[in-house]
Amino acid sequence: MMVSINPANGATLREYPEHSDDEVALKVAAAADAFERHRRTSFEERAHRMLRAAEILESEKRSLAELMTTEMGKTLTSAIAEAEKCALACRYYAEHAERFLVDEPHPVERAQAFVRYQPIGPVLAIMPWNFPFWQVFRFVAPALMAGNVGLLKHASNVPGCALAIEDILRRAGFDEGVFQTLLIGSSRVGGVIADPSIRAVTLTGSDAAGSAVASEAGKAIKKTVLELGGSDPFIVMPSADLDHTIEIAVKARTINNGQSCIAAKRFIVHDAIYDRFVEQFVARMQALTVGDPMDPDTDVGPLATAQIRDGVHQQVLATIAAGGRALTGAREIERPGFYYEPTVLVDIPVDSPAYNDEIFGPVAAVFRAENIDHAIRIANDHRYGLGSSAWTNDPGEQQQFIDGIEAGQVFINAMVASDPRVPFGGVKHSGYGRELSRVGIHEFVNIKTVWISEEKARARESE
Repeated sequence: MMVSINPANGATLREYPEHSDDEVALKVAAAADAFERHRRTSFEERAHRMLRAAEILESEKRSLAELMTTEMGKTLTSAIAEAEKCALACRYYAEHAERFLVDEPHPVERAQAFVRYQPIGPVLAIMPWNFPFWQVFRFVAPALMAGNVGLLKHASNVPGCALAIEDILRRAGFDEGVFQTLLIGSSRVGGVIADPSIRAVTLTGSDAAGSAVASEAGKAIKKTVLELGGSDPFIVMPSADLDHTIEIAVKARTINNGQSCIAAKRFIVHDAIYDRFVEQFVARMQALTVGDPMDPDTDVGPLATAQIRDGVHQQVLATIAAGGRALTGAREIERPGFYYEPTVLVDIPVDSPAYNDEIFGPVAAVFRAENIDHAIRIANDHRYGLGSSAWTNDPGEQQQFIDGIEAGQVFINAMVASDPRVPFGGVKHSGYGRELSRVGIHEFVNIKTVWISEEKARARESE
């Protein structure tokens, strides 16, 4: 049984029975059958349905946002923005997928050669709770437009969101079986991956989950794309506009209540401006309003589950015990629900959780850097390499950060964000493969080389 709990007050919303093994097998078989039909539809047909999905997302964004907020605690304002972003992704791939997948000619002598991009079949998507709609739509929009079909194993605390997404795509006109939700726990994922009908797997989640899924997929020789954890550096140099940078720094740390893989988590500040940055940063974190995520005046809502809140608190306490200092926060908020005070940690020891791990909550770790080389060393001294942000108006420093930071993304004077128009993904323990853009739609296609020899060329060679 899956239980949906409102993190704002701890109340049970609804219980959902898990699908049985027989039901899962029927859904996988239905996906395989649907693929044979869906792959033969035209781009025009797929685009029409994808645009209809965008219309549903936009017209029903308020009710969909309320579902997201009640299941995982993000503020209603950000949930509405999430529904709108999903619609943007649907429109982007409806408009560009055919161009991304058109036959690609390759000049060769005495023959015609080209690459044809073809769908591969049912793809299993294992998705997290923190962006319960966006994480799914950034997979499903390119996958369905490419001619694939999808099976979703969503996080167990957002089953309502999972079923709502399935319903949206069905109402948009996609055939039965083209996109289905599997209400199953993590322990049953291996059996689905092993099914011969499943051709590939994509996962967004922890590096531990990614390792387990990649291992299961590897046994079956199946393609995987992994978008895993992140502890993104946010580097501030003396030439930056400090007031504006600090404003964005607070937003970058507390976006989605601090529960985002690409949220800024490690703030690396040049020694010359360190004291000014810390003073203003702490003041702004203290000024945030923590409360009911349905209230438009709320800046930070609850964490998604009691277990997540408790885990964040333990990481903070362990960092302090190792020698770190909390300048604000560092405690759970005594009220119904799973709330945690926005927290700023400094003097971070290298053997502490705030240095080595990802803290998935509104907790900022601030580091002092002697110079740009030191800042880059701190940024790279981590197993994760998802996103990064550097704030400087010095062109030379900008190039050093672009070349030197080990991450899948480097944003200069901007907060890290995903966008359908550019690739998204990481390096090191943050995973492999890319989502979004032209690159993302190519992850789950057969890149088939076609070589057609010219008859005249063969005749000449035989003479």
